[in-house]
Amino acid sequence: MTKNKWFGTDGVRGVANEFPMTAEFAFRLGCAAAEIVCTDKKKVAIAKDTRISADMLEASLCAAFTAKGIDVIRLGVIPTPTVTAFADTLGVDMALMITASHNPYYDNGIKLIAPNGDKFSDETTAELETLIEKNDFSFDKNKIGKITENFSIVEKYMQQAINLFGNVKLNGMKIVVDCANGCFSNILPEVLRQAGAEVVAIGVSPDGYNINKDCGSQHVEAMLEEAKNQRADLGIAVDGDGDRIKVCNEKGVLIKSDQLIAFLAKYLQQSGENRSRPIVSTKLSNTGLERYIKNILGLEYYVSAVGERHVIKLLKEKGGVIGGEESGHIVLLDYVKSGDAMMTALMLIKGLVALGQKSSEIFPLFKEDFLYFENFAVKNMAQVKEITSDAGLAKILDCTSQEMIGHGRVVIHPSGTEPKIRVWVCGDDENLVKSCGQKLWNKIEDLAKSA
Repeated sequence: MTKNKWFGTDGVRGVANEFPMTAEFAFRLGCAAAEIVCTDKKKVAIAKDTRISADMLEASLCAAFTAKGIDVIRLGVIPTPTVTAFADTLGVDMALMITASHNPYYDNGIKLIAPNGDKFSDETTAELETLIEKNDFSFDKNKIGKITENFSIVEKYMQQAINLFGNVKLNGMKIVVDCANGCFSNILPEVLRQAGAEVVAIGVSPDGYNINKDCGSQHVEAMLEEAKNQRADLGIAVDGDGDRIKVCNEKGVLIKSDQLIAFLAKYLQQSGENRSRPIVSTKLSNTGLERYIKNILGLEYYVSAVGERHVIKLLKEKGGVIGGEESGHIVLLDYVKSGDAMMTALMLIKGLVALGQKSSEIFPLFKEDFLYFENFAVKNMAQVKEITSDAGLAKILDCTSQEMIGHGRVVIHPSGTEPKIRVWVCGDDENLVKSCGQKLWNKIEDLAKSA
């Protein structure tokens, strides 16, 4: 498998104005993409979220592409799923989303999106990295691109969302939405209001610095409290670029993402929309979900590697359309091309309306298995790689995996965006789960001390 230096499972990411999230790196990336990817239409689209450094990176990318003779379409501040949904309508070789997703304002990142809405392969990003590192680009005085703007796809996206409801009206439903001071601030509340709901909106005043700050899908406390105080039917929190979602019931109790996946699988199967197609979630999904999908719903279930693109890849390979991960990325491929917080929320609401029950009466759908889940923080990403590639840790991982056969799963997962190592063990035997998790944690702790 191709190993990348800078590109992880969701693009390249880091602290703004520190390598690789510098104006210079963005310029090199634009030049490299111009040579490798932009060979047909000679055109790209660039979108961004609300963080303060987005303008800087956008300007640098625009300079690079136009200097290489590639035309640029500026899409403005829009959610990532809007870009993936409409990239194929723009006549471009690729789209770029400037965002660090759920991270704080001082981070930023660049996601590369193919015209079909997919992310690029590790092989392609490795090629880009080679050119970026070499930094030997040529420029032609007779080939200079131009910059135009297209802010209309937001309206098309919102109309597509409203159409999802059909004749279903949300009159009488009260919904709290926390938009993380990000891309959905002017979109999600408006769509729900147009559908008839009473909306209480928080986290809708972006200033460049408050994206994801004590709000949104990573900090759900405000949403939980507001939903409870407002006696809302539902609480919805999204992240800064709109591809993650967290939901709570009318009592302000968080509903886990695996439970949402189970509900969508059940609702869309009963409504006839799923047509018995398989369900996909990642290896970090609770093992109780697998039993529910297989034994209660009678559907095939597949486990993917961590990361939205791996979920989507496996869905396409197996012919499924419903997938997701506990982090809050949920994909409904019949309606969207990537994780989409708004479309997921609307489908969830549509299902709740069809059932005519309160969310607290529905969830949880299944009993979750015992879970040992801890994040071990280390100094830097280099140490993450060093520890997770240790032969001694690999041996303990293999032994604990053998112990868990028939009971659950064991995962050591290096974060792709932070210097953390996740120790994850899930299964039906509480003592065994704790024992295996502690063995792995102790080994990582020993390795970190000696590093």
